[in-house]
Amino acid sequence: MNVSIFEILMLLCFACSWPFSIVKALRTKVVIGKSPIFMSIIVLGYVFGILHKVFYHPDVVVFLYLFNLLIVSFDLFLYCKYIGKNRRDLLSDQK
Repeated sequence: MNVSIFEILMLLCFACSWPFSIVKALRTKVVIGKSPIFMSIIVLGYVFGILHKVFYHPDVVVFLYLFNLLIVSFDLFLYCKYIGKNRRDLLSDQK
């Protein structure tokens, strides 16, 4: 099993950055400015990374891909949960 330290470090960097976005969304309940399309593309990229690992290069790094997939999916979930209220609040502030 030949794992790449650079792939591991890349995934760890991503895994460290997403929680900041999640904590901010949980604390403020404001998600305006986030892009659900961007987050969906990131999720899709992690799915493809997992599929590559499973079918062509199985190693323990697949768990980092899975962890990152879960983190970004949770951030996308928070977006869906709070965006309706954010838009209503924005509209009521404009009146």
